[in-house]
Amino acid sequence: MNQWKNFTKGFIKENPTFTLLLGMCPTLGVTTSAINGMGMGLATAFVLVMSNMVISIVRNGIPDKVHIPSYIVIIASFVTVVELCMQAYTPSLYKSLGIFIPLIVVNCIVLGRAEAFASKNNVLSSVLDGLGMGLGFTMSLTLLGAIREFLGSGKIFGFQIYSDHYGILLFVLAPGAFIVLGYLMAIINKIKKA
Repeated sequence: MNQWKNFTKGFIKENPTFTLLLGMCPTLGVTTSAINGMGMGLATAFVLVMSNMVISIVRNGIPDKVHIPSYIVIIASFVTVVELCMQAYTPSLYKSLGIFIPLIVVNCIVLGRAEAFASKNNVLSSVLDGLGMGLGFTMSLTLLGAIREFLGSGKIFGFQIYSDHYGILLFVLAPGAFIVLGYLMAIINKIKKA
């Protein structure tokens, strides 16, 4: 039962974006559209799940002096897999995410879960934790991207909802990311207090 708490806490209670404020660089940088947000979130979720699993398996064999570099090598291996797969199968998404894909290696969500959770827990708990945090991150990036895309260009997932002549350019630009993120954080905090 405790393992399912690890899975669900990433959605609202310890959401990486809205509650813990982790991973702000890709959150604000790539969420100009819902598809970019979802793509970045799923890539990070894959890396989280796989690296948590491997770190949990090898945790007792890693000396204390080199545990952080070891975690980075493990995480970088999965980021490379994601990057090559995206480059091969979704080249337009790969192109729009750009430098943010390799930066998953040093994303504080991934490193933080490796250090704080996977290195201290069993494989199943670590995988569920990675899946919950990854899906919570994906949900928040997709929501942020969908709102920015809707307000900025009148589209959601590329489908035109209203004429882009009425879109507000501010929401496609960097300040729009901060504004939408602030409002979403306020709404999430209100929901958590209710």
